[in-house]
Amino acid sequence: MKTAIVTGCAGLLGSHFSRHLINRGYKVIGIDDLSGGYKEYLPTQESDKFSFYEFNLSWPLGAKIQLNDIFEQEKPIVCFHFAAYAAEGLSPFIRHFNYTNNILSSVQIINACINHDVKLVFTSSMAVYGDQPSPFNEQMNPRPIDPYGIAKYAIEQDIKVAAEQHGLRYTIIRPHNVMGIRQNIWDKYRNVAGIFIRKALSGEPILIYGDGEQTRAFSDIKYYMEPLERVIDDFNGRTFNIGADKFYTINQLADKVCLAANKSGIKVCKKTAEARHEVKHAYCDHTLAKQELDFSDSTDLEELICEMFTWASKEPVREQKVMQYEISKGIYEYWK
Repeated sequence: MKTAIVTGCAGLLGSHFSRHLINRGYKVIGIDDLSGGYKEYLPTQESDKFSFYEFNLSWPLGAKIQLNDIFEQEKPIVCFHFAAYAAEGLSPFIRHFNYTNNILSSVQIINACINHDVKLVFTSSMAVYGDQPSPFNEQMNPRPIDPYGIAKYAIEQDIKVAAEQHGLRYTIIRPHNVMGIRQNIWDKYRNVAGIFIRKALSGEPILIYGDGEQTRAFSDIKYYMEPLERVIDDFNGRTFNIGADKFYTINQLADKVCLAANKSGIKVCKKTAEARHEVKHAYCDHTLAKQELDFSDSTDLEELICEMFTWASKEPVREQKVMQYEISKGIYEYWK
């Protein structure tokens, strides 16, 4: 039985992909500190094919020791590094946390993969492209405009240096605006569709930042499974965008959440809020993934939101994440 490590295994991508690998006959070693995911989302019913380790990857010594033991004992052939705190808009106000959580944690994984000759699959972000004409393609030079994008691009660069100097085998995936059940909708700083759904279920107005004409493409998590599996044994040194082609305005997204709420007998209102520092139009070109990974996305956004709304309505009410801001200057009113 082949073994794969999945970091961030209690999050949206990690919980779905762990199940996918198990169904494909892999043994999965999951790592998560449960700061953004939930233990209930782990595939614990497959106890013979899934082992879970709870710890923070940014611990300087503890994580290094834990990882070394895990890699030595389990002998994985690949490590999927999904763990991150992807609050792009919040990242300017939590710089230290952002770089510690996203860069230093990744360094631990990179070192372990080098030392144990394990393939690394790293999920970066569309945020590395910054404010450039959309759709973004892999040939563009990254120009991130926020600390989160800077962190992801720094990790990409470090991985490439590790490949040149130490022979690290890797593939970089740049996903964007992924949605699905088991998404953390209780984090008020990230996952816009999830935030809208939580607001609707709690009877609060949906907040539209700025004019709501920002454009994004939203994709169903299920279309990520096959292309991620395909890069395990191939596509070393490559970078791929993965996500939906069709883009929507944030206003259109809000309307679809309102429609799903109305179908459940919930009336929702929208409210305009302070604009954020963000890229106005951000979505990707996926030609490369379609040609080489046989990637195909058929996301039906209205259907996906209804599915998530039904799932979320049955979930327990969870405590909302509240971050300690390192910088309060310029913080938006809705985050105070």
